[in-house]
Amino acid sequence: MTSAHTDSNPSAWVERWLTLIPPGASVLDLACGSGRHTRLLLQRGFRVTAVDRDITGVADLAEHPSATIVNADLELAPWPFQRAEFGAMIVTNYLHRPLFPRLIECLKSGGIAIYETFALGNEVFGKPSNPDFLLCPGELLEVFIPHGRVIAYEDVYVDAPKPARVQRICAARYG
Repeated sequence: MTSAHTDSNPSAWVERWLTLIPPGASVLDLACGSGRHTRLLLQRGFRVTAVDRDITGVADLAEHPSATIVNADLELAPWPFQRAEFGAMIVTNYLHRPLFPRLIECLKSGGIAIYETFALGNEVFGKPSNPDFLLCPGELLEVFIPHGRVIAYEDVYVDAPKPARVQRICAARYG
């Protein structure tokens, strides 16, 4: 599991596409870390399931009526979610390729996937630099195109919150 930087501000990519998620939808915040997106989603009125192997960053949300906090090692433990459980999912700064099929399966028909993480080329900027944690060119397209409609995709250099090479996608799952 790699989460290269901890930034308390929500990702601009995530914020840009939140309007596509139906009001009141159930949203999965995968590898939620400090909960920056969980908090944003809760503020916007969504029901959020925040999952991470270390949930100390979201422990203060355990009593929130619209939050479900799940402590799970996504790489070693069984997948904790059912098919077609979520209306949307947010994944940032995390890559574990064996989960790709599970992520697709847990999205409802029409569900929105917002995914952003590091790509090849990031090694010149620091961590992550291991190719196991860097997306190959077009990799997110290959994952999502067979299962949905790509709304937006980028494979770009960013300078904030730190210089990095990232790949990001917003896609809607077919029925």
